[in-house]
Amino acid sequence: MYKVKVYVTLRESVLDPQGVAVKDALHTMNYAEVADVRIGKYLELQLEDVANVDERVKEMCEKLLANTVIEDYRFDVEEVVPS
Repeated sequence: MYKVKVYVTLRESVLDPQGVAVKDALHTMNYAEVADVRIGKYLELQLEDVANVDERVKEMCEKLLANTVIEDYRFDVEEVVPS
């Protein structure tokens, strides 16, 4: 079994209005040291044993989990040993 952590973020070239709103709110709360905020998604997947885990997760990301036109993604795969 595998545990996969997927991180999806907007590309640097894409405006992030949610991030701007959070940064502005932090500034009004006297957190002036915050220079930038980018909002993203975090997903955890548990996969049964499958060949080519990296290839399968990449396929999932490109078909559903990330909009590859405006988002980048990365993932970490961890093999889970049953206890």
